[in-house]
Parts: sequence; structure tokens; C-alpha cells
Amino acid sequence: METIELKVEMVAIHEKRLRKCLSKVRGIEKVEVDGSIQKVVVTGYANRNKILKALRRVGLRVEFWSPHNEILNAYASASLMINNFIFF
Repeated sequence: METIELKVEMVAIHEKRLRKCLSKVRGIEKVEVDGSIQKVVVTGYANRNKILKALRRVGLRVEFWSPHNEILNAYASASLMINNFIFF
């Protein structure tokens, strides 16, 4: 069994579309979605490229997750927190 981590650019309404799309791909056992960091973890025996192709076919922007994404996400979260304060 293989675990595949993906970065999917989505909003809350895309999660239903994502789950429906992945339910049609053979070999997927479990799908975990973390919408706050736009991360999807797929567990099963499906081919990585078939999963990527299926998600792109329904119009989602998808790429494989990398440690670089974690750094960017932490930076974006920190900048949002700073921008919420009002400076005089």
C-alpha cells in the first residue's frame, strides 16, 4: 500500500468534487483532505499519475506535495497573522 501526498488548490466546495472523482479511481483505500493547507493524502494501490490525471480532468490544479509547500504555507500563515493587525 502506498501513500501519496498532493497539493490541491481548492476551496471548500471543491472537496466534494475531489472525493467523488477519487472514488472512481480503482485501488484507492482512503482519502484525507486538509483544506486549510490544501493537502490531500491518498492511501491505496492506485498509480500516482492516474490520480493526478483524474483530478486534473475535473479542473483542479494538482501537484505532488513537497517540503517546499510546507515552508510556503508557514510563511503565508505568518504573513496573514501580521496583516490582521492595524498599525497607526
